[in-house]
Amino acid sequence: MTRQLISSGSPFETTVGYSRAVVQGDWCFVAGTTGYDYANMTMPDSVEDQAANALATIAKALAEGGFAMADVVRATYYIADAAYWSAIGPVLGAVFADIRPAATCLVTGLVTPEMKIEIEVTAFKG
Repeated sequence: MTRQLISSGSPFETTVGYSRAVVQGDWCFVAGTTGYDYANMTMPDSVEDQAANALATIAKALAEGGFAMADVVRATYYIADAAYWSAIGPVLGAVFADIRPAATCLVTGLVTPEMKIEIEVTAFKG
């Protein structure tokens, strides 16, 4: 079974030593993804924009591996403040309302202060 490593072009991937996503067989594991705009390495201020950027980065990684958002079976959301939950709900719902993956949300510290959300997903095509 071939393993495919997918990069988003983030310099963090090389520095820290991880892949944006790993495809192994019918599975795609997407690493925790924050809201950076990797084209210019900026982070938007709003948690909604960060969530939208993270989802776009995830969708691109999934597509590169031959998957779609509809294949997502598990999502984990990490937010820096519980107050963000109501703000990100509509952004997440716009993508996942019909897919309805098993999901968990945790309130936790993130790596840098400007990060407000990190999203990790697992997809399956079987």
